[in-house]
Amino acid sequence: MKPAEALWIAPKHVGKPVDRVDGLAKVTGKAKYAAEFPADDLLFGVVVPAAITLGRMTSIDTKKACAVPGVVEVLTHENRPSIAWFNKKFEDQNSPPGWHFRWLYDDKIHYAGQPVALVLAQTFEQARYAATLIEIAYEKKEHRTDMNEVPEKEHTPPKKSNFEKPTPRGHFDKAFAAAPVKAEAEYTHMPEHHNPMEMFASTVIYDDGHFSIHDKTQGTVNSQTYACNVFGLDKAKVQAKTEYMGGGFGSGLRPQWQLYFAMMGAVKLKRSVRVVMTRQQMFSFGHRPAAKQNVKLGASPDGKLQALSHTVVCPTSQFEEYSENIVNWSGLLYHCDDVYLDHKLASVDHYTPMDMRAPGAATGLLALECAMDELSYALKMDPIDLRLKNYTEKDQNYYGRPFSSKELKACYVEGAHKFGWLKRNPTPGSMRDGKKLVGWGMATGIWEALHMKSSAEAEFTADGLLTIRSAVTDIGTGTYTILSQI
Repeated sequence: MKPAEALWIAPKHVGKPVDRVDGLAKVTGKAKYAAEFPADDLLFGVVVPAAITLGRMTSIDTKKACAVPGVVEVLTHENRPSIAWFNKKFEDQNSPPGWHFRWLYDDKIHYAGQPVALVLAQTFEQARYAATLIEIAYEKKEHRTDMNEVPEKEHTPPKKSNFEKPTPRGHFDKAFAAAPVKAEAEYTHMPEHHNPMEMFASTVIYDDGHFSIHDKTQGTVNSQTYACNVFGLDKAKVQAKTEYMGGGFGSGLRPQWQLYFAMMGAVKLKRSVRVVMTRQQMFSFGHRPAAKQNVKLGASPDGKLQALSHTVVCPTSQFEEYSENIVNWSGLLYHCDDVYLDHKLASVDHYTPMDMRAPGAATGLLALECAMDELSYALKMDPIDLRLKNYTEKDQNYYGRPFSSKELKACYVEGAHKFGWLKRNPTPGSMRDGKKLVGWGMATGIWEALHMKSSAEAEFTADGLLTIRSAVTDIGTGTYTILSQI
């Protein structure tokens, strides 16, 4: 063996099929999720949602609920414990710009499903029943939850938002007007809500001034910091854990309101508290926002893109300015010198949207790729050939920087070969499998490679034991197994 070869040992584990490290615990029920950790004198919390979308509560009567056997406390804006007065304390690591929401802060109702009371009882059944007995009177205001109802309020996201608007390049209007072949369409979709198997839950175990949080979250440090900031607690006395998670897909990036209420009950009563969202309440927090997108493509007769415009309007809440990179992908996926990209927001009366599995890309690429398909038909050109014609090795959005690695062209060729693309008949309704109509299509996906600061500690002892420590939260995708393989 040559000296250089001696330094390289083929990995025995990376890339090999192995049993999941956590597989046995999960299939046998030994794995504990956030709502399954026991505690002495545990109280169960049930949250009461508002019955209107916009307005205020004129009265709230909790007498009947408090009289239910087993009920220990009913918290409202009138008797909640002290919370931070400075709104920035309610900001978390994934908060968009704006005014961050404070539940039970006052009598105002800002969106449908907003929590307005917390019932704490010795059993879940007692709390759930008592919650039905709370009587609330409202003063309603006219609400608008459809972004199409507020076109006069469309505005550009603030500079500190997730959306970074690339500078327009070239002269789109002139190039589009001169393009021999054009495709233009508007694409709309409604909001999508997170509904993973495990509903959001938090169990806060109180022990002599210390709070151990078992939370469904994709960021335990985020939950810990948020809880400390909101309730004025020392980080040394608050610990957040997530041993297992039944699906996050972005919904666990921000602390959800069940953590807020579980902590509120524990702080108020100095007792352990558990709060679990119902399946219905899983629709009361962030979601992938609806979108109204317009894509314009201009090309030469041989399929070369000459002009590209991609604009979008998305709703956000009245209190936070959430936006995501929906249109940017159109400026980097294909080569085009005359490009215009824009993103507008419409403030409506619902809760702030949030990240959901490939945020922005899943939305924006839908419109771009549909438009590219329409352009291929206008050109009478194969959809794969059109994409190969406009293939780029550089990201034109940002100074023409070359991609660090890119095998997309090979994927197009190999995918078409494996799929039997040459057998495809592009005429709609022309292909059948028995009595079934068959359609063959294709589209391109793209996602960014994110780099973030991380750290690890390694300890190698004289007895040959190597111990590696690193903060980790497994969101159900197999992180424990991957790290063990490495």
